[in-house]
Amino acid sequence: MEMQGTRLIAADRATIWEALNSADVLRACIPGCEELTGSPEDGFAATVKQKIGPVRATFKGAVILSDVVPGQSYTIAGEGKGGVAGFAKGAAQVQLLDAEGGTELIYEVDAKVGGKIAQLGSRLIDGFARKMAAQFFDRFQEQVEGDGAQSA
Repeated sequence: MEMQGTRLIAADRATIWEALNSADVLRACIPGCEELTGSPEDGFAATVKQKIGPVRATFKGAVILSDVVPGQSYTIAGEGKGGVAGFAKGAAQVQLLDAEGGTELIYEVDAKVGGKIAQLGSRLIDGFARKMAAQFFDRFQEQVEGDGAQSA
């Protein structure tokens, strides 16, 4: 499944870049994230609990950053295993561009699921994935714009 989108965030690129590389910010933004440890250089380890339709699962996995152009773009890729529920893996290309009123964040996501989760059907999975992406970027925008408002 593929998704893409853009967000205009009322903050400068340096602030957004720092947030995109912060384990604390990412943990707060990833829906269902219980734990996120590590660093951008070494990669992150994550534990995420989700309910997709009738399937509940705790995913444990790794997240790695590659193709890093500081302050401008990177690819974030991850894979999580949820036991009998199956697996989820994917990658997102994230790019930051200067824009009037802040910074435009552009993302392109390619994700795959397998196991019991995949048996739920592509309509349910696609809807769930779009909802999770929207929640992540809503929370991310709140985190970044909230921090910017406090420091101004």
